[in-house]
Amino acid sequence: MKAEKKKLIMTLSVIITLNIFLLALSQYASADLYKKGASGAAVREIQTRLKSWGYYNGSIDGIYGSQTEKAVRYFQKKNGLSVDGQCGNMTLAALGLPTGNSGGSSSGGSSSSGNIDLLARLISAEARGEPYEGQVAVGAVVLNRVDHPSFPNTISGVIYQHEAFTCVYDGQFDQPVAESAYRAARDAINGWDPSYGAIYYFNPATATSAWIWSRPEIVTIGRHKFCA
Repeated sequence: MKAEKKKLIMTLSVIITLNIFLLALSQYASADLYKKGASGAAVREIQTRLKSWGYYNGSIDGIYGSQTEKAVRYFQKKNGLSVDGQCGNMTLAALGLPTGNSGGSSSGGSSSSGNIDLLARLISAEARGEPYEGQVAVGAVVLNRVDHPSFPNTISGVIYQHEAFTCVYDGQFDQPVAESAYRAARDAINGWDPSYGAIYYFNPATATSAWIWSRPEIVTIGRHKFCA
């Protein structure tokens, strides 16, 4: 009788241990993790972000090699993250990329922290010193482009589109983000559009492109003209 009871206890212990292991495994699987040896579109996006921000000088080849790992370590160190050279959810969010635990995608309708952080960084760089309404309008332009067939269909795609925003290339994008820019990003994502559907904006005092002046103006907010 004692032997049977002991056997039952051991069986239950094994079952409980197995369930705990499976639960931990499922939670780990739900989190994105990219490290040395990984490859694919997500790795290319990681490399693109790192290169745009000056952390990576290698090729955008979608292969997570030694150079990418080194760049990730540099990025993590500069941004107060745990330095392990791997792109888990915290590092992905800091890069403005969607994560397995974000509960959303990288589309304009997503309210993931990664999208808010990325949009806020763009707003801060492009509309620093502008009225709050103008900051929200800049964020709205990004979201309007996400929904427009002529532009990429993600926030990150719009922001990192080649030569779309000069701040991504002139260093402004890496400056500290103003607190108001985070509020403006949330307001834009939640549907406020002071630009009334604009997909372009420019500062008349600094614009050098004749083409941008040809765009139909919708509204002027602060120093920016917002156009269709």
